[in-house]
Amino acid sequence: MFTSGKAVAQSVKTDYDTRTDFDRFTTYAWLAPGDSMLNRYREDKIFGGFITYRADTELKALGFRQDTLRPQAIFMFFTSVEEITRYSQSPTLSVGVGVGGPGYYVSAAGPVAGGKITASTEENGMLKYVMYDASSGKIIWSGLVNKTFKPTDDIEDLIADYTAKIFKKFPRKRKK
Repeated sequence: MFTSGKAVAQSVKTDYDTRTDFDRFTTYAWLAPGDSMLNRYREDKIFGGFITYRADTELKALGFRQDTLRPQAIFMFFTSVEEITRYSQSPTLSVGVGVGGPGYYVSAAGPVAGGKITASTEENGMLKYVMYDASSGKIIWSGLVNKTFKPTDDIEDLIADYTAKIFKKFPRKRKK
């Protein structure tokens, strides 16, 4: 899963309405999941400001500009993180003696070392962006990544890297 300290994605997926002309959208605004406050100010979204900043960079490269008064598209993001603890046991080394003869067999063995149980912690995270058509209120695009990472990984690097990978699959060409 990990190469040279850098995490590798499990999956990056996008889905969109194939009947939508994405080139007609030029403006957007952010809306927080479940309320009308900006994501970056939500206490439960400690990386909210960075997530919207990285998405803003990608959206600008796609030719969008922010307009909080009359946006043509509304974007939201969702995150979740679940801690995973894995347990492993080292092999037990046994030493024994055996005696055999016609019709019988006797042996004895005793553990010498091993059997130590070790716990390791990983995080299973999800980052999802959703685009709504402001005029109809319908979802027209979504992109998400599911990722297993270590608590010691640089979360901002992961957000930046996977936000770029998600928006790379956006159904519109980048502006030069």
